[in-house]
Amino acid sequence: MPAETVHVGRRIRVEVDTLVAPDGRAIPRDAIRHPGAVVILPVLDAERVVLLRNFRFVVADTLWELPAGTVEPNEPLLECAQRELAEETGYTAERWRSLGFIYASPGLLDEKLHLFVAEGLTPGAARPEPDETLEPVVVPFADAIRMCLDGTIRDAKTITSLLLWERLRAT
Repeated sequence: MPAETVHVGRRIRVEVDTLVAPDGRAIPRDAIRHPGAVVILPVLDAERVVLLRNFRFVVADTLWELPAGTVEPNEPLLECAQRELAEETGYTAERWRSLGFIYASPGLLDEKLHLFVAEGLTPGAARPEPDETLEPVVVPFADAIRMCLDGTIRDAKTITSLLLWERLRAT
């Protein structure tokens, strides 16, 4: 039996599917389908990165985050990352490195978050979307790591990217 689509939004689709347990019972499961996103760690130099102060409606709070955005249909991941970095921070980058991908919340959501590091930054004017309230802030890298560890940064994609980069740049 195919999954039933119960809601289609701007960026997501919600489905109800049925799993069959080993004992034969039918178990309904909700699934949110998402086209995927990119996350960018803008590295200014060995000592500084760019974070965003970003108001998030869903949690009614302003969070410390990295620039990120949804991949458009048929958009190459690197082009999406370049677009989102410029829109949200104004920066463009000479060098890009992939850190792989993570799943945001695989018990409910199939969103893949593709993680990138952007280096060799050139500043420019940010062009956030009308519904975005973003403030780019240059932060010492050591402070960003401390913010991950003390709970100041509570966004999982940001924590993951910063801690991965800390480990990789030390090798």
